[in-house]
Amino acid sequence: MAQETLLLTIAVLGGTGKEGKGLGYRWAKAGYQVLIGSRYSEKAVTVASEIMELLEGESSVVGTTNLEAAQQADIIVVTVPYSGHRDILESVKDALKGKLVIDTTVPLVLPKVSKVQMPAAGSAAQEAKEILGDNVEVVAAFQNVSYEHLLGDEEVECDVLVTGSSKKARQEALTLVEAAGLIGWDAGPIENSVVVEGLTSVLININKHYGSTHAGIKITGAQKPSTA
Repeated sequence: MAQETLLLTIAVLGGTGKEGKGLGYRWAKAGYQVLIGSRYSEKAVTVASEIMELLEGESSVVGTTNLEAAQQADIIVVTVPYSGHRDILESVKDALKGKLVIDTTVPLVLPKVSKVQMPAAGSAAQEAKEILGDNVEVVAAFQNVSYEHLLGDEEVECDVLVTGSSKKARQEALTLVEAAGLIGWDAGPIENSVVVEGLTSVLININKHYGSTHAGIKITGAQKPSTA
């Protein structure tokens, strides 16, 4: 891995959940410095220690509060349920200026999580952009990958669609998708996140109907993105 990649720090906010822990594990394994953020630092420290144990102590994973993680990191990844989405963004907003935010949130509304239900902004990612303002690049990614894949080391048969507020931001996010061992596709501007986020409810419905737990998507008919 290039030296400049090794110097980057990724904050996973809400990182004590299953998806956050899985992504943190994969990026730490790839050589990134990872900060696990939580409302409660003790919980974050515990999860960071669990990841370090999985990696036999050969990576840098530290647990701290969401705000401290956001302040210290170069790239911010939001992995929280939609119910806590606005609150966490508003609580760290001042620490995110000039940084890239990758939002994995899906606006699932209980109890009908298999029904697409989008917020007034259009999508969770667009809502994040409205909250954070013009000084923050926002990308939507990882909505359609089951957390069950992430803590393992096997090849994941699921692609990642990346939408975002600029081409540069999407490219940075695609680099992280690749580092996590997944295949990512530039799916266009942030407005397209409504489709990507909505697919999660479709996949939940497929899981329920066909007795699966980790349905995903694959892009066909296009040349596979280069991983060079």
